[in-house]
Amino acid sequence: MDITPRYIADDNRYDGRMPYSRCGRSGLAMPQVSLGLWHNFGDNACFDTMRAICRTAFDAGITQFDIANNYGPEYGAAERNFGRVLKQDLKPYRDELLITTKAGYDMWPGPYGDGGSRKYLLASLDQSLSRLGLDYVDIFYSHRMDDDTPLEETMGALASAVQSGKALYAGISNYDYETTLRAVEILRELHVPIVINQVRYNIFDRHIELDGPRDSNDEKPLGLKDAAQKAGIGLITFSPLAQGLLTNRYLDGIPTDSRVGHDPRFLHEEDVKSRHEQIMQLNALAQDRGQSLAQMALSWILRDGIDGSISSVLIGASKPEQVLDCAQAVKNTHFSEDELAAIDAIAPVRELE
Repeated sequence: MDITPRYIADDNRYDGRMPYSRCGRSGLAMPQVSLGLWHNFGDNACFDTMRAICRTAFDAGITQFDIANNYGPEYGAAERNFGRVLKQDLKPYRDELLITTKAGYDMWPGPYGDGGSRKYLLASLDQSLSRLGLDYVDIFYSHRMDDDTPLEETMGALASAVQSGKALYAGISNYDYETTLRAVEILRELHVPIVINQVRYNIFDRHIELDGPRDSNDEKPLGLKDAAQKAGIGLITFSPLAQGLLTNRYLDGIPTDSRVGHDPRFLHEEDVKSRHEQIMQLNALAQDRGQSLAQMALSWILRDGIDGSISSVLIGASKPEQVLDCAQAVKNTHFSEDELAAIDAIAPVRELE
């Protein structure tokens, strides 16, 4: 029997600690730091820790919880576990939460469990709602582009999700410059609110700055920030800490309890070794700013919030303390020209060209 005291949210969760930014030209506001459940919410993690992470996040003003159908392990586990957290702790606050999920990558066997078809996306959404124990999600994403499915069909499925009331807004994820603009145009013609593109972005991976044609003056390539501004949608970024590289975890080697040490699915020993000198230099710069390396890496992304392109940054956490540390990033998002130049020198954009 669960003897955990009933959760009551912190009365001060909206005291100004967490700023909120609009998604493009929509009326939807997002916390500048949001909680992603890609890692640490599968069946290989401790459920009590999941509960503590989610409670801590909401108490800190983090209102957005981002999932996908296949987050685990096993597939569906993150949605199922977050559904338990909702039932036990957060359900009374449903109208204060942004709960988002996605479909697009491999989920179940056969030809209808992957991609961007109408059959897969709408079936997956029904399954996601069942695992979450919800009637609707706030944003339903197409998780990836699918060259085998007409974009009109994929966007039509998102439109049906919104029109049926099973999602309030449509979103896209991992869409490139040209496809983003086309997707937005299709949904706008269907009078469906599309508000966001979720993309990978961090100091070591700046492909979104280069993903597009040259501008009219041929001075610089246009990127997904330009596409978002042109389309009137926001960007929310994942992997802001480069799977942990941009933290203090690997300053002195590879701890046995680190992601590389026990779950090297997304980060490998060679990744740490090849980036170590850059990590050390960035850490020194962060210390000069009075921040941890993780805080500076998040602040660097949020510096662009001024121009309205980036609405939020998604963090992952394996313990509540990491949520609080990352949330401090919003306190110092100003960078001098010298600091930005130093970061560019340490991790040049040209590496991605």
